[in-house]
Amino acid sequence: MSGTNLGHSVIAALRSFRGSAGELGGEAFASSDLIAAACELAAALRGACVIVSEPVALFISNKPHDLIGFLGLWLADCVAVPIHTTTPDQTVRTLITRVSARFAVRAGKLEQIGVAPPPARTLLDRAALIVFTSGSTGQPKGVVLGHEGLAWKLQVLARLLQFTEHDVVVVPLPLTFIFGIWVSLLSLMSGSRLLLTPKFSAETMNSYAGEMTMLAAVPTLLRTLCADASIRATQVRKILTGGEPFSPALAARLASIFPHASPFDLFGLTETGSCDFCVTPEDQPAALGTIGRPTEGVSFRIAESPNLGLPAGVGELQICTPAVMLGYLDDTALTVTAFESGYFRTGDLVKVLESGYVQLVGRSKDVVSRGGNKIAPLEIENLFAQHESVVAVLAFGMPDERLGESLHVMVVPRKPDLSESDLRAWSKERLERFKTPDVFHFVDALPAGRTGKADRAAARLTLTSAGLKS
Repeated sequence: MSGTNLGHSVIAALRSFRGSAGELGGEAFASSDLIAAACELAAALRGACVIVSEPVALFISNKPHDLIGFLGLWLADCVAVPIHTTTPDQTVRTLITRVSARFAVRAGKLEQIGVAPPPARTLLDRAALIVFTSGSTGQPKGVVLGHEGLAWKLQVLARLLQFTEHDVVVVPLPLTFIFGIWVSLLSLMSGSRLLLTPKFSAETMNSYAGEMTMLAAVPTLLRTLCADASIRATQVRKILTGGEPFSPALAARLASIFPHASPFDLFGLTETGSCDFCVTPEDQPAALGTIGRPTEGVSFRIAESPNLGLPAGVGELQICTPAVMLGYLDDTALTVTAFESGYFRTGDLVKVLESGYVQLVGRSKDVVSRGGNKIAPLEIENLFAQHESVVAVLAFGMPDERLGESLHVMVVPRKPDLSESDLRAWSKERLERFKTPDVFHFVDALPAGRTGKADRAAARLTLTSAGLKS
């Protein structure tokens, strides 16, 4: 294999810095140790006669040996398939069967789990990762990402985010997903000290509060931090977030906890290599509630769909980027339909504001058709998130014999006495009548999907399992 290889690129960067590459629970690991362990793993893979571009299962637990696994696999010209150690056994077996893996790496050590070599797949030529999506609407899709695209994206993000060797980067994100992976790789390549957190908690964040300068977390985790009045992290200079909408209300709450931090709200998909749009600190507060503008090298267009009955100017976001996926594993038909004239079809509905910022309206598959009226759930969520007594909110449709679909809203209240009548009275002058929710559900936490993000499919399943109906 020739050309760009992330393993060689990261190790070359590590060799240019001295000292600690990261830390786990107070135990530092040096760059030299990380490099030596990765080279040892690569040698073991070659000794096992792996073939070029062979997919290998990499079991992830957010510990330093995960990084050894990624680097060792890439040095051996293998494709990493990250699987979290908490994944149910049946799901693990299914994923291993789908990629035809005969080797696995667990805690930095090589294991043989099969005998037959994988089938030849031209799609995996120059591939670095196979990342499985959440699969909230069916079987998870295996997104194949290439070395060149990811290396290009890391260079773009290095210029945008300006990591330095003086930064201490805390990552409470699973390294099974693209957000956690790129933040960790960029930290290593920038000489920053990387602090991986196997399990997120307010206590863990407090233990790092005196030294962390950068925090990467999805809004769900940030809301958890906001709920703990004891947290104060005055050293944090940047917050990187993404994966779900970052509301103006959450931004305001974070400012009290991280008074000197500049938030970067990043939007993108696994299929496009992540981080296609950004709301930078300079864009705020004007761009809060939007996904900002395209990042370097990314172009986009909006494909309107009259059949959805949406206003003019609202349509599907389609993205063109050098970091786009190579394709979906073993699914040529799905790969072909995912693109239109070289643009990836995101399924997200957006519009461009007069300011030039792009605003996410919702997902085409999530649009609620209530009595013939089309309602974008994200619009409803953004509104109720502004209520002072609401911590988090999730809107979604449920089958309804009379309306076709009824609009349900799950609310995590800040005050126990918040009532449905309070929310209805508050929204009466702020929301068109046909967009008023039919049912409110007050919950302690929003249902989450496999990625840990608030998930509409999980919310619908929760109500169905409980026997609740509109």
